[in-house]
Amino acid sequence: MVTASRPLRADAARNREKLLAAATALFAERGLDVPMEHIARKAEVSIGTLYKHFPTREDLVTAIFPERLAALDVIGEKALADPDPWHAFAGYLDDLYALQAEDRGLNDVLARDLPNAPQVVSACHRSAGHVETLIMRAITAGVLRADFSIADMATLTRAMAQVIRDVPGEWRRFLSIYVEGLRGP
Repeated sequence: MVTASRPLRADAARNREKLLAAATALFAERGLDVPMEHIARKAEVSIGTLYKHFPTREDLVTAIFPERLAALDVIGEKALADPDPWHAFAGYLDDLYALQAEDRGLNDVLARDLPNAPQVVSACHRSAGHVETLIMRAITAGVLRADFSIADMATLTRAMAQVIRDVPGEWRRFLSIYVEGLRGP
């Protein structure tokens, strides 16, 4: 017999929202490794309250990031609407890494394997369809190296995540160097 979960009491719902707001802000500012105690403190609740609502860090990540990752669909659709294959591909990269640069938590999500957060993984895979289309359009037009693949895109994203973490003000310069190396003959 399946039972519906009961709605949260008003105070519990407020605490959950405070935790989500605190975690969203701290993840964006400091990345996914922010101590859970800092999240509870910022939300002005006990660590026990945090763990009651979110037993694991992955539960908190899953509650926050699928919605944030919807931004990848938006930038993917924007790029696909651009009729110039090179501009679409390069513009997608710039928009993607700009998102990562403004949100360290998102940067971490896109750079890590998160097998215990399947909704986050699913949101990332959904956006991969846009990227594959952009890559194929650019290769077919002869403006992108023929050997560039979706696997290369994953590697580039991890590399850019590291650049964004280590030298946040330099990511655009690094990206422009890399992108120029990807141009077709």
